[in-house]
Amino acid sequence: MALVDCIIEDDRWQAFGLEPVAEAAGRAALAALGMAPDHFAIALMACDDARIATLNADFRGKPQPTNVLSWPSEERFVGGGDIPVMPEGDADEPEELGDIAIAWETCAREAADQGKAMADHVTHLVVHAVLHLLGYDHIDDADADLMEATEVRILATRGIADPY
Repeated sequence: MALVDCIIEDDRWQAFGLEPVAEAAGRAALAALGMAPDHFAIALMACDDARIATLNADFRGKPQPTNVLSWPSEERFVGGGDIPVMPEGDADEPEELGDIAIAWETCAREAADQGKAMADHVTHLVVHAVLHLLGYDHIDDADADLMEATEVRILATRGIADPY
């Protein structure tokens, strides 16, 4: 069973091959945290900048495009640089961790501007969003340090260099 259910709203994501990239990134993130990927489910909407700008305005009060957004199924953030308590999930009825949206134009522009392969950048953004679903955040320095170090460790398992 797939961990990440991709809802493709922009055909460029289909041509890119988002589904296997997102699945591998999500599985790598959960496995690195000692979680069984088959015990969980994530919905990922692959859209364009116009759609994500609307979502960003509606949910964050920021009416501009962004690369990725996430909506955890429940609040897991603890703060203070502490690791959130990870859910256990269930193989028979996978636990929904939440939803992610990712925008084509912003992702493609960032990858080009940073001289990164699109697949590497998208992998990083999916890992980043999955960590948000699990209660990681970058609200203050201690939490940002924890989240970034966790991202770097997960990305290294995929052969991707430190994005920071």
